[in-house]
Amino acid sequence: MLLLQQAAEALAVVFDPFRFLIIMLGVVLGLFIGVIPGIGGLVGMALLLPFTYAMDPFTALAFLIGMWAVTPTSDTIPSILLGVPGAAGSAATVMDGYPMARRGEAGRALGASYTASVIGGLFGAVLLGISIPILRPFMLAFGTPELLALCVLGLMLVAAVSQGAMLKGLVAASFGVLLASVGDEAQTGELRWTFDTLYLWDGLPLEALVLGLFAVPELIDLAASRKPIAAQRTKSIVRDQFQGVKDAIKNIRLVFQSSWLGVVLGSVPGLGGAAVDWIAYGSAARSVKDGTKTFGTGDVRGVIASEAANNSREGGALIPTIAFGIPGSATMAILLGAFIMHGIQPGPKLLSEQLDVTYTIVWSLILGNIAGVLICFAFVSQLAKMALIPAGILVPTVMSIVFVGAYQATRDIGDIIVLLAFSVLGWVMKRFDWARAPVLLGLVLGGLVEQYLFISTSRYGFDWLERPGVLAIFSLPVIFFGYRLAKYLVGLRRRQPAPVGADVAPEARAERADENAEVSMVDRIAVPAIWVAAAVLFVAALWTSRDWTFAARLMPQTVAVAGLVVIALSGIGILIRIRNGERVAPVRKRNEADPLDGLPEGFIYRRIGLMSLWVLSIFVGTLLIGLLPTMLLFMFLFMRIEGKVPLPRAALITAGMWIGMFVLFDQMLNVPWPQSYLGDAFPGLRRAVSGII
Repeated sequence: MLLLQQAAEALAVVFDPFRFLIIMLGVVLGLFIGVIPGIGGLVGMALLLPFTYAMDPFTALAFLIGMWAVTPTSDTIPSILLGVPGAAGSAATVMDGYPMARRGEAGRALGASYTASVIGGLFGAVLLGISIPILRPFMLAFGTPELLALCVLGLMLVAAVSQGAMLKGLVAASFGVLLASVGDEAQTGELRWTFDTLYLWDGLPLEALVLGLFAVPELIDLAASRKPIAAQRTKSIVRDQFQGVKDAIKNIRLVFQSSWLGVVLGSVPGLGGAAVDWIAYGSAARSVKDGTKTFGTGDVRGVIASEAANNSREGGALIPTIAFGIPGSATMAILLGAFIMHGIQPGPKLLSEQLDVTYTIVWSLILGNIAGVLICFAFVSQLAKMALIPAGILVPTVMSIVFVGAYQATRDIGDIIVLLAFSVLGWVMKRFDWARAPVLLGLVLGGLVEQYLFISTSRYGFDWLERPGVLAIFSLPVIFFGYRLAKYLVGLRRRQPAPVGADVAPEARAERADENAEVSMVDRIAVPAIWVAAAVLFVAALWTSRDWTFAARLMPQTVAVAGLVVIALSGIGILIRIRNGERVAPVRKRNEADPLDGLPEGFIYRRIGLMSLWVLSIFVGTLLIGLLPTMLLFMFLFMRIEGKVPLPRAALITAGMWIGMFVLFDQMLNVPWPQSYLGDAFPGLRRAVSGII
């Protein structure tokens, strides 16, 4: 009865006219922040926190929660329409949302994502309101061994998000875990693979890596094709939008399954939004019919699963923050600072004496989700038209935002170098059918696996492997991996070439036609070269880490050995296929979501080379004249030269975009821009233009 009374009082507080307007202001700001790649709720929370100093605690928390609640909804927009993750947690949405936009189904993808988002957000908020007292004993019993097992389960799920290429997915995940080892080792402080640079001490920045893997390759391909995102115009955005709503309702069981998973995993401190989304995406791929075959090719169920988990995890992340004062994420750490700044002590008091504060947060989360989705639905027709903007206009504007957004990671020139390096890697992986998601998942979970492994081994020895919770969680990936591996090897042994002249099923004829297709010289060289490069990388990791302390080398060497074992298994499979007389040359399959699909290979590589020079020119320009001046020149020149945009229109678009970036990043965020040679040579000029060069 007390809970209902406190909830009713908190609802009255939230619907105070002034406070309600403040929540709506936070929602609108959150929608804008979420649309900009590389910004997200973390930067938004940091940006808006100073504005809450003069507010009372209820208003301040309502304002921050209103902003934070809708960023996972709005970061869907660039993920689906542009193939650019609005934040690390929305990268899973790109896998199916962007191919749908390429098919002219942007409205359907947005409608499905918004519906799944609001249901997931409401599910997380309601569960937050009723579950804190219930989940407290469970969370206290969840030790580091169980957390370790949960992370390993997430890594093994890469088999489900790799479109059936399980061995490739495991190699990519192992590489991602090695990337997570870069920097100082948490237990001993030993530096690993920093190459005598201070920049790498804290490891690789996630934001720059995500934008490099997923955003820049898509933009380069789009620019090379000279086509808009949508290969065909959508007949009716509104009708498609409601089709997306129907898709979400039709798959309501999947929505609740992913929402539940998002809340539970979101409540685990330190697990991170990106990991939660990928685990939910992988779980959905395994649980729905033909999910492992269709996820990643434009399956609306992939959008639904990732977006439901994306929004519901916010309610889960609040559970440890409110109940124990343990932030579930970096964003929650800032919110925890807001609690303390306004005299609110997280912990038992919020579950007893200050329940009105707790339920103010719950109601703000509910209202924020509803208002954000209603606004997005109202403007879905306009948003979906972004997919029809010519590449000559869209690419330079989005590329500029990507570069500035990547620079927000640590605000060091190294962020741009990381962006470029992983752009190359991301394009190669995309071109030669290597799933990029496992690299990201390995990076996100790698640090946690290492931390939990060290603590578990130090505290329990190897007895932690006998804990019931660990055995239960570990059994799932072991059974799944063993089954898939056995099925793969048995299938290779049993597969025999059909006799000449025998009746062959249509599917087999299509497969044989693919096998007889001409394979380019680039594919013949690049495909095996990638496997060899991966093996060399793992061997190098073993060799260079041999002199590290045991704690520092335990995880990298374990993962390197695992990667080499997977590569060896792939080699065995190839040998078996050769012995069976099968062709093992790579075959490129048609993919309508690829803007370069069907174009002559010579044309593709010439255009890609030219686009790569454009991207490289941004880095060179940044070193010479500064990042913001380079963005101004890049946008204008690209529109004029590549896009053939008329001079007045190119100047107007460039000026509008550049002024917006200048106001947001320079004036509001006070970004310390990287120094340039021009600014070093003329200090007076640098002072005159506010240090942007």
